Amino acid sequence: MPVIVGAPRSGTTLLRLMLDAHPDLAIPPETSFVVAASALDGSTDEVRARFLDTVTAYPPHAPNWADFGVARDALAEALQALEPFTVADGLRAFYRLYAQRFNKPRWGEKTPDYSLHIGVIGALLPEARFIHLIRDGRDVAASWRQQWFTPGQEPEVLARAWIDRVQAARNAGAGNPRYTEVFYEGLVDRPEPVLRRLCQFLDLPWSNQLLNHQERAPLRLEEHRARISRDGSVLVSHEQRLRQQRRTMERPGTGRIGSWREDMSEEDIRRFERVAGGLLIELGYELHNR
Repeated sequence: MPVIVGAPRSGTTLLRLMLDAHPDLAIPPETSFVVAASALDGSTDEVRARFLDTVTAYPPHAPNWADFGVARDALAEALQALEPFTVADGLRAFYRLYAQRFNKPRWGEKTPDYSLHIGVIGALLPEARFIHLIRDGRDVAASWRQQWFTPGQEPEVLARAWIDRVQAARNAGAGNPRYTEVFYEGLVDRPEPVLRRLCQFLDLPWSNQLLNHQERAPLRLEEHRARISRDGSVLVSHEQRLRQQRRTMERPGTGRIGSWREDMSEEDIRRFERVAGGLLIELGYELHNR
């Protein structure tokens, strides 16, 4: 089970769509509820009911259940059939229902912030294989600060958020055979060798369809429904979410590598590198301000 993690705006949706193009594998939009579900405890029937409520109403401020195209009643029925019920099997039931929509036997996961929870998810789902997608933090920051889910506008805030996710994933993955790293720059420059390596990592037979994800991407991204807050206000529209991912509907290219040079001011670059320079160097990126 591939679990794609990384800082937001690192290309995780692109990689999701590439792997999802495989005829055997279906990867839903970001779930966000796995960690919350993992914390459930109590008697079997209580957990079953709480699991259903957690998964279908998460995150609490603006649930994303509409993205998955799975009926709540269908999930409830699948959960009821599990004896005994466990959270792990409940999650598998959800992923199975999602994959069945596309007549695919295998499923995966792509939620960037699971980079902060690899240990918890790995213990819950031993079949998980973590793919950490890493991108130049300056490109991440330049893109992230334009999104509705940005942690802030200040370069220092963006730098720390990027560091937290990259270091958490790397620390959890150190020495772990169920963890591997992919660099965004390599993925878009030479996608085939990177994707072939990932197929080997996942025990997934190679398919040339992985190289043509853009053919199905527009249809797959239709799942990204508007996010509605509990008070009824629109947090982000369907159209905004599509614009946010517009480049994933194209063939991968290197045009956005190093775009921070144009998208960030000299002062913002300096401030970002002051906080994140050490990790940038460790990952093999050159600093602008030395």
